[in-house]
Amino acid sequence: MDKDLEAIGAHCQYTYCNQLDFLPFRCESCKHTFCLDHRTETAHKCARAGEWAAARRKATEASTNGTSSNGRPTPATGTQCSHPQCKTYINTLSAVAVACQTCNRQYCLKHRLREEHACATLVPLGARPASLVNIQKQKALGALDTFRALIANRKKSGERTALDGRKAPTSSTVVTLADIRRSAKGDAKIPADKRLYLHVEAEAATTNAKLPAGNFFYNKEWSVGRMLDEAAKGLQVQNVNNRGGGEKEKLRVYHVQGGRLLEFGEKVGVGLLSGNTIVLLRGVGPAVPDLIAV
Repeated sequence: MDKDLEAIGAHCQYTYCNQLDFLPFRCESCKHTFCLDHRTETAHKCARAGEWAAARRKATEASTNGTSSNGRPTPATGTQCSHPQCKTYINTLSAVAVACQTCNRQYCLKHRLREEHACATLVPLGARPASLVNIQKQKALGALDTFRALIANRKKSGERTALDGRKAPTSSTVVTLADIRRSAKGDAKIPADKRLYLHVEAEAATTNAKLPAGNFFYNKEWSVGRMLDEAAKGLQVQNVNNRGGGEKEKLRVYHVQGGRLLEFGEKVGVGLLSGNTIVLLRGVGPAVPDLIAV
């Protein structure tokens, strides 16, 4: 009868207990069997206390980092070689990744060479396609050439043509410095000796201004970028220059007398004189030498 009972349960292996338990507990650290009272590591004074918890914690950390105990990533977090026909996992303890400086991709050792992954046919990651660059350049050239032709026609015909194509007053009523001073608006806090008086227009083809033109004064110490912000506010032109983005939506300042686009960092008082005219244009690209014939 006792042998039948022992076949069903097991004796507690704690030294001072030895109680027969029909539902014994197994310690995962020392692998021994114990009764209900001595099932915890503390109760039976486990010689390998904490081993099971440490092993489980290690396995959890490995899973979180995307690798298992043998250094291989899990399917959910693994990084694969950038070669389209390669299934090798990289960035692991067993397989390092090699970065290609030309196409900005990562490959396994087998496909690390440029010839192995056809680098010459790939567009570098993070780079703008050459076609978009060429389109933007051609657009800038076309806009500036059209505007220069408009200015040249003004000088040749002796009359001032509005930027939206309408005929403006003749040369006898062309805006003079005295006219600009008389009607100019600006920050009253700017000292009189620091004021630069300009005629400002918004090019109708690329901007949507509520006021097509106006006379304003600015501080000679300001940068062109700050002057542009104030000019856009004065003509009520949408200005998104400070929000980032591409050149397509950026406003630029064209100096009519100088025949060039002004850099945002230039000082207003260096390249401009009172009585000059500036024009706000959108999407004509940066003021770089290969686009502007100074």
